[in-house]
Amino acid sequence: MGVDLRQVVAGILTITMFVMLGQMLHRDYFDSLQEKAQGDAQDIEFEGSKVSVKDGLVGTVEGSKGLWMEDNTDLNPCWPTLLSGEAVSSKGYVTFSLTNGPEYHISQISDAVMVAKHLGATLVLPDIRGSKPGDERNFEDIYDADKLIKSLENVVKVVKQLPEEVSLRNMAIVKVPTRVTEDYIKEHIDPIFKSKGNIRVASYFPSVNLRKSSQDGETDPVACLAMFGSLELQPEVNAVAESMVERLRTHSRKSGGRFIAVDLRIDILEKKNCHTTGVVGSKTCYNAQEIALFLRKLGFASDTTIYLTQPRWDSSLNILKDIFPKTFTKEAIMPASKRSKYLESESSEYENVIDFYISSRSDVFVPAISGLFYANTVGKRIALGKPQVLVPAEISETSGRATDFISPYISKKNHLAYSCFC
Repeated sequence: MGVDLRQVVAGILTITMFVMLGQMLHRDYFDSLQEKAQGDAQDIEFEGSKVSVKDGLVGTVEGSKGLWMEDNTDLNPCWPTLLSGEAVSSKGYVTFSLTNGPEYHISQISDAVMVAKHLGATLVLPDIRGSKPGDERNFEDIYDADKLIKSLENVVKVVKQLPEEVSLRNMAIVKVPTRVTEDYIKEHIDPIFKSKGNIRVASYFPSVNLRKSSQDGETDPVACLAMFGSLELQPEVNAVAESMVERLRTHSRKSGGRFIAVDLRIDILEKKNCHTTGVVGSKTCYNAQEIALFLRKLGFASDTTIYLTQPRWDSSLNILKDIFPKTFTKEAIMPASKRSKYLESESSEYENVIDFYISSRSDVFVPAISGLFYANTVGKRIALGKPQVLVPAEISETSGRATDFISPYISKKNHLAYSCFC
């Protein structure tokens, strides 16, 4: 009798399940850690604590394979009723750059709009800078400039270029904490602006935690608009990303077109080493095998379609594909005619925004890595009515319930996005 290799692998994995150390409970929140001014994420831990789903926020879809969940269409933007008047601009300008990927771009846009609005300044459309020296793009290469300008027209005046008579060399560089407030702007930034006339804003991230708290008060409607109503991909990039989503749905016919997106990147896993922290139920990240076991124990069928944010296929991912054969990275689902431009360029900006787009629109999102990508993806999913975010954990039993692993950003409604939608 022949031996099925997949059965052998499954047997080995089953043994592995039973020897895993302790039971890891679902993470409750991200610890707030200091970051560099450039916004490079520091190590963050997944802290264990089970959560429950309240108020019918998430419900299962009956009759499908695995535990899928319904979208939530009950939330609407709160900011349109809170914004009034026309944009007022002085002779001064606020400039800035987008750096470090789309998860940072959202916060950087919001901070710059807040500063320009409360200074009465004109905002200059940013450039986009990658991680390598000289890696720069125009805003319009990635994002829809006309959409951003139109969406902010009643809040702040936006121009595409700085006038020739205004020199960047004479601008004061002002570092602002992300989620900057009107009070902070008046106290710390306004005096510099009045003295210099023009400023360049650089956001820094004291924390990548996007939880709202009672101390924060209400989120400024201007910040809400900037975060969730202004930044969209330009048409060509959007079409490529959407075609990849449709390709994934085509592979998922047996599950009603549903698929899972997993933020799993080998270079970050190697850097973090997915180590335990000494705290029971706490871990910094999860590798391919752990993600495979997590999803399988929750009841997702072997024919479930999975998208990985990993740039290219790596042999360490084979164990995931053995359990879920329909596991893909970008090169397998991007139209062949688009690969030279979007996958073979020296810049990774296109790939990063595509990852964010797909992760925000998948039927289930699983963050194998902690950080701002996770936090801002959750925020975007809340805005889109897609609260299906499962935080991974080591399940010592033979099975688990997906509702025990819903992100606490969702189950506790403590993501700052809930201050912007009502």
